[in-house]
Amino acid sequence: MEVYDFSRPATLAREHARRLEVVFETFSRHWATQLTSRLGTTSTVACQKIAMMSYDDYAASLPESTVMVLVALDGQELRGVMQFPAEAALSWVARMLGSTGSTAPGFRNLTQIEQTLIRRLSEDALEDLGYSFGPLMTARLAVAGMDFNSRTAQATATDTLMVVAPFSLRSGEDEWQATLALPAQLVLSQLVEQEAGGDAGSAALLLRGQVSQVPVEVAVELDATQVTATAILNLAVGDVVALPHPAGKPFSVTLNGKPVARAVGVAHGSRQGAQIVSIEENVS
Repeated sequence: MEVYDFSRPATLAREHARRLEVVFETFSRHWATQLTSRLGTTSTVACQKIAMMSYDDYAASLPESTVMVLVALDGQELRGVMQFPAEAALSWVARMLGSTGSTAPGFRNLTQIEQTLIRRLSEDALEDLGYSFGPLMTARLAVAGMDFNSRTAQATATDTLMVVAPFSLRSGEDEWQATLALPAQLVLSQLVEQEAGGDAGSAALLLRGQVSQVPVEVAVELDATQVTATAILNLAVGDVVALPHPAGKPFSVTLNGKPVARAVGVAHGSRQGAQIVSIEENVS
């Protein structure tokens, strides 16, 4: 029988787990966007079930040969870990240097130049992670070092509880598993403080922040006109449909069919764009 330590629970409270899921889902989207931009190929990142375990158990669950980016938390002695396969790191380096990544690289330790490139990629990812945490993470995250053996890397004491978030990464045709581990003491203390000091205003602010990340359809339209079904059925190439839109009037910018602004057409590089000239007064 295993003795349960109530002062150090091994599972996350449901409300804490849900808030962390939102954080890591937001981070997944940002990380995927960053990888797509840096690697020149479509990348996706999906967060899987978050768990809490000791650092010793976490390290034992990893492949022995892997990339472990040690994460320093500003003002804290504790360290976090961002882990991904060396094959993934080598593939990312190859793509950043112009390769198509058609041949999967074998395992080997990274050279100094390769480590520098991966360090920069990791720094950008940690910046996205800090943004995703928002007020739940006051400590600044930075790269403190890199190791290639999960059995010898010592980010923190073996009995330190860690919040572990596994991720599924895909870049082009390649797919890997990665993890992110942060000291539970730091993460959960911030959640408790937010709950103790939270109010309706801060809850509304958090909700607004999440809603603002939802993708929406925006269109630029001319004023519409009504025609009969017969006229539509009789349309032929070369026909002109008269619209009640004056030649000098700006176009309507609509959000899911609702006008939100007015804009004029402009050229944006090799594409057409719309320059906003006014905002509809009823938009909130």
